[in-house]
Amino acid sequence: MNKHGWAICHRLTKRFYIYASGEIMKNELDSKFLLTVFEKIRLNGKKEDEKYSLEGVIAFTDFDGYTLFIEDALVKLSFGFHNQYHFDYASSRHFDAFEKKLKNIVAKY
Repeated sequence: MNKHGWAICHRLTKRFYIYASGEIMKNELDSKFLLTVFEKIRLNGKKEDEKYSLEGVIAFTDFDGYTLFIEDALVKLSFGFHNQYHFDYASSRHFDAFEKKLKNIVAKY
């Protein structure tokens, strides 16, 4: 087992379970929420090259636009085709802070 977290998506219920540091927890982030966050960062953030940044969160896509990336200094999220997610972080505290940032962006913008 490595130190990084990963997520499993249950396709029928769209509930996500995250494994990090020996813990399994339900993830409340869904595809609609993540697309909303991405769009708010794109519309309200500062553009540098092909990346947008807003309140310490960076959002960008791959070359064909099928995979979205949303990240801060401690958590990386890729959201791809068929609603597949991958999280990369070292501790659940990092993920909790990241989730709080995303919820704040949605509420504020």
